[in-house]
Amino acid sequence: MIIGITGTPGTGKTSACALLENVLDLNELIKKEGLHLEVDKTRGSLIADMDSVYDRVHEIAQGREGNLVIEGHLSHHVCDVAIVLRLLPDELERRLVERGYREAKILENVEAEVVDVILVEAVEWCDRVYEIDTTGKTVEGVADTINEILIAIGRGIAIEIEGYEPGSVDWLGLRA
Repeated sequence: MIIGITGTPGTGKTSACALLENVLDLNELIKKEGLHLEVDKTRGSLIADMDSVYDRVHEIAQGREGNLVIEGHLSHHVCDVAIVLRLLPDELERRLVERGYREAKILENVEAEVVDVILVEAVEWCDRVYEIDTTGKTVEGVADTINEILIAIGRGIAIEIEGYEPGSVDWLGLRA
């Protein structure tokens, strides 16, 4: 099984996954193996060749025992189970500004977070989806939560885990 840890850029995926064992960095795989079509100069990012990414990730998964855990904002496109990290949009904006993202990319990512773009895609494409609100949590706390879900999945008992159901985070409701 392929388990993707996904979310809008800036939600804490890479930081939390750095504390976990055996997590494949999907963005690094795309760069390292040239699994992209071109460079989007406006956004300053690679346009991934998702067919090639899908094939390569599934090839890696077949060559290993147990679950393959991948991390990256595109991982829900190629996984069976998605763990979607979410972050309060104001905090997300602050993080992206600190990272030096271009204004257009900040706006695009904050808007995507507000309207649940990655969550909706994950629900449409994955067999199971879990959602974690990372707002106000430490990196260690987020990593521990991800690990709890991974352990439950590994034991075959993680159909629904209370508090992490898709739709449990609603940023639009905060603005009402």
